[in-house]
Amino acid sequence: MSSIGNQSVVKSVPAWLTLFLAISCGIIVANLYYAQPLVGDISSAIGLSQGAAGLIVTLTQIGYGIGLLFIVPLGDVLENRRLVVGALLLTTLALIAAAVVQSASLFLLTAMMIGIGSVAAQILVPYAAQLAPDESRGRVVGNVMSGLLLGIMLARPISSMVADLMGWRAIFVLSSALILILALVLAKALPARQPVTNESYLRLIGSMWRMLETTPILQRRAINHAFVFGTFSLFWTTVPLLLTSPEFHFSQMEVALFALAGVSGAIAAPIAGRLADRGWIRPATGLALAAVIISVVLPFMVHTRSITTVSILVISAILLDMGVSANLVLSQRVIFALGAEFRSRLNGLFMAIFFAGGALGSAAGGWAYNLGGWKAALVIGIALPSVAMIYYLTRSSPES
Repeated sequence: MSSIGNQSVVKSVPAWLTLFLAISCGIIVANLYYAQPLVGDISSAIGLSQGAAGLIVTLTQIGYGIGLLFIVPLGDVLENRRLVVGALLLTTLALIAAAVVQSASLFLLTAMMIGIGSVAAQILVPYAAQLAPDESRGRVVGNVMSGLLLGIMLARPISSMVADLMGWRAIFVLSSALILILALVLAKALPARQPVTNESYLRLIGSMWRMLETTPILQRRAINHAFVFGTFSLFWTTVPLLLTSPEFHFSQMEVALFALAGVSGAIAAPIAGRLADRGWIRPATGLALAAVIISVVLPFMVHTRSITTVSILVISAILLDMGVSANLVLSQRVIFALGAEFRSRLNGLFMAIFFAGGALGSAAGGWAYNLGGWKAALVIGIALPSVAMIYYLTRSSPES
């Protein structure tokens, strides 16, 4: 299997390739989150004021959004392997720069470039969907997405631990080496995939608005997951504030261990993919949304540190990550079924919309926590997936 085009018939995807793509996506997307628990240390080292420290994370996310809208769509017209390798080489250079620069302005620029290059993961996901036949596409996408989700969930605790042992710059050095190795391996191991679409870049980008405007399933799934991902971002933005507060007195290492507990929620991704392949997309979506709502209702019982309250928070984190993981895979399974020739553009639009929801959720959570504490943030956290559930219940079509 040396070349895969839109007209090719692929009987199955080798297990090693699915696993390799899952690991690759996890390694790549982790770069978006390494800096989050290190913002204080980084801002002090580069002379960034406390008020502007949030720009480190914000600009990484902005770079990722730019890449989703303007780089990922190229997967529909350019050979996918070369596009991925090029994006990874850009990421490698940006990570090396982040490890050595001393000025705030240069570091913020590198943060944005890390975000842009990390969209390589979102070129690999529709690539995996292209490889898979219809009857197993959900399973393949679910397995690949489980790797991506593990990368998101593991990035924060790993960076905290590395910084604790070797300083914050070490995580960028280590990641740059890992990404460079990954780029070289992908260049050799990935089958080539040359899309048959030959639109110009301007027409390609222009077509995305028309796709969003004329594809109701994309609209529904993107809006639905934007609310869900908003709660995910809100929870993981505010729960470290709660755990390090005087009521809990968690150290940074204890916060990292707590975040590791939530990683088990990623097991829902391949399960959701299999349910989708069996045609159970709608009931599985309802269960995913219910899990997210329950995950933010449970912590209302949390007041001060005890075995019981910490256990409740761990259960909440696992349920939340399970619900978000499942809903993401179910949504992508629906979207990727719309057409092979524009999967990259659909994926770029879907991801950009729900990441915007995540950014708003994170901002709203921080604002609410500062004004009214943990429970004020939870009110918003409950409201977001509740809106998604109401939206879901108003739709009757099996694929929505």
